[in-house]
Amino acid sequence: MGKNGKEPALDVEELEKIFGTFTAVDKVSFTVDKGEVFALIGPNGAGKSTIIKMLTTLVPPTSGTAKVAGYDVVKQSTEVRKNIGYIPQLVSSDGALTARENLLLSARLYGVPRLEQEERIREALDFMGLGQFSDRLVSSYSGGMIRRLEIAQSMLHRPSVIFMDEPTVGLDPVARKAVWDHVRELRGKYRMTIILTTHYMDEVEELCDRMALIHYGQIVAVDTPAKLKEGIGKGATLDDVFSKYMSNFEENSEGGNYSEVRRNRRSIASRS
Repeated sequence: MGKNGKEPALDVEELEKIFGTFTAVDKVSFTVDKGEVFALIGPNGAGKSTIIKMLTTLVPPTSGTAKVAGYDVVKQSTEVRKNIGYIPQLVSSDGALTARENLLLSARLYGVPRLEQEERIREALDFMGLGQFSDRLVSSYSGGMIRRLEIAQSMLHRPSVIFMDEPTVGLDPVARKAVWDHVRELRGKYRMTIILTTHYMDEVEELCDRMALIHYGQIVAVDTPAKLKEGIGKGATLDDVFSKYMSNFEENSEGGNYSEVRRNRRSIASRS
């Protein structure tokens, strides 16, 4: 059960992913309550994206269990996909199509009833501030506009959980703030649960109720940003929290020998 006594939006227990001899995700466990904005934080190669891929049914776990919106990611993968939206790091909109055409394609893929498609597309475009640009080719869009379109695509079928893998990477400060505003509105208007990965601590500060710090595939801390800062000391920032927990983990783990480190880093690089 979640902290409010109700079934959580995510319930992850001892989730593990092994690629050959490399453990990318090492028996992680956490829950996310409905309506939360929850961040997965860690350095490159920590396992964040692999966790997201398992929770969105793109990669099967080696062991452990995970339920998303009440459905098992292995046994009920079709139901999971019906109840989630996913915004990957890479561009997922087709630049050769207009925004409206991209959304129509998404509506069909998500199984939005035909009679509801036009209304939902219009609502999504207006919600993301793209209504006046709906018939322009996406190849002419700025990075911020493309990201807003991708958020619109992910919300068409009214999912209960949206996964965002580094949603503002590469965006300028104005575009980043626009994405932040829309994330807040998604939760406020549609009561969606949002799981995101990011390297920006100000993004966590602005958006997230709780965060999980991940290193070498393990969760080293989970709490609210405020409580994690309090645990470091007066005047601490989330950058201080990140540095402290990553440093502690490095000091308390052997990390393998040179050959193992080199092999593991190659394995990470081949998947990035």
